[in-house]
Amino acid sequence: MAAKNNPGDGLVGRTLVITRVFDAPRNVVFNAWTDPGHLEQWWGPDGFTNPVCEAEARPGGAIRIHMRGPDGTVYPMTGVFREIDEPARLVFDANALDDAGQELFTISNVVAFTEQGGRTTLKLEARVVSAKNEGKHHLDGMEAGWTQSLGRLASYLKNQGTS
Repeated sequence: MAAKNNPGDGLVGRTLVITRVFDAPRNVVFNAWTDPGHLEQWWGPDGFTNPVCEAEARPGGAIRIHMRGPDGTVYPMTGVFREIDEPARLVFDANALDDAGQELFTISNVVAFTEQGGRTTLKLEARVVSAKNEGKHHLDGMEAGWTQSLGRLASYLKNQGTS
C-alpha cells in the first residue's frame, strides 16, 4: 500500500535567513516595513507592483498586499502583525492565497533591525508554518523573491535620500 502524500510534505519547517545592511538609520528602515505608502514601493520581486497594499502595524493589525507580476498575474497575500517593537523588531505572519482565496501557505516572519554608525543591519527569518503542495513552486522561489525585495528596498531608500 502506498503512503498517503500529506499536504505540504517537506515544506513545513523550511526556514530562510537573510541578513542585509542598509545605508539608512534603523527607524527609516523600520518605517519602510510598516508604512503602507513606503511598503508598496519596494515589496515583491523585481518587476512586481502592489496595486493593493494595506498594513496596520500594531499587534493584531492586518496586512493585505496584492502583488502584480510583470505578466499581469496578481498574487494576493494576507497576514497579521504578531509583534511590533519599534524600531527593533517585527513579527508577522503572511498567507499566500490561491485564485479562490484559499491559503496556499503561511510563513512566520521575524525581522530584526540593529543600527551601527547610521547603517542598519536587517536580519529576516522566514519559516513555513503551513503549506499545501500547490504552493511548492512559490516556496521554491522564496529566497530569490526576498533577495530581490530587499534589493528593491535598498534602492528605494537610496532614492529617498536616506543614504
